[in-house]
Amino acid sequence: MTKTIVVLPAYNAQKTLIKTVEAISPDWVDEIILVDDASSDQTVALAKKLNLKIFLHDKNKGYGANQKTCYKEALKRGADLIVMIHPDYQYDPRLIKYMVSLMEDGYCDVVLGNRIRSRKEALAGGMPVYKYFSNRFLSLCENILSGYNLSEWHTGMRAYKREVLENIDFENNSDDFVFDSQVLFQVIEKDYRIGEVPAPVRYFSEASSINFMRSLRYGLITLWVAFKFFLKNLFKK
Repeated sequence: MTKTIVVLPAYNAQKTLIKTVEAISPDWVDEIILVDDASSDQTVALAKKLNLKIFLHDKNKGYGANQKTCYKEALKRGADLIVMIHPDYQYDPRLIKYMVSLMEDGYCDVVLGNRIRSRKEALAGGMPVYKYFSNRFLSLCENILSGYNLSEWHTGMRAYKREVLENIDFENNSDDFVFDSQVLFQVIEKDYRIGEVPAPVRYFSEASSINFMRSLRYGLITLWVAFKFFLKNLFKK
């Protein structure tokens, strides 16, 4: 039997955690792990009430560091498939069954939730205009430099086969937001198959979001990571 574990990298997710967990179907998920990155709200207390498996950071270490703990603990607990979803309810957990099916049926090793099927839909879902255009620009650059054609590189809903996380060096990636892009470049370098499912965006006041200046810094670092990948693989050829 395949063991599927959902991991929730949490930071101040009190307002949305219950909605997120309640939408995760036990028919497709065997266990839910929450890693709390030193939240200042009631995230941990709620997670205990929801009977989640909880791991705590003693200080705020960052989004990438949170995911590192998520994946290490899921692997330790024998997960065959690991689904990462932000607990801010921006992503619909009901999509987990489709992500899992694509991996179980042998079509994909990694599955991403794609928030952007069209500009109209993304903006109607509340995505800020600057985030939409920066997402499109960064994803275009990353596709050109990687040779892939992914709809979105910056989604917070991802699923991995166990062997993928065992065979990429995610622990040496950044502890910040660029972790997500670094993981995808590592996946591509290992020739794992990446698939996507539509995950209509829903931005609202309780959902987490980084501000413009942090987004700008993130974008510049992401471009540097993409360019380094391109140069490394160009010289290999």
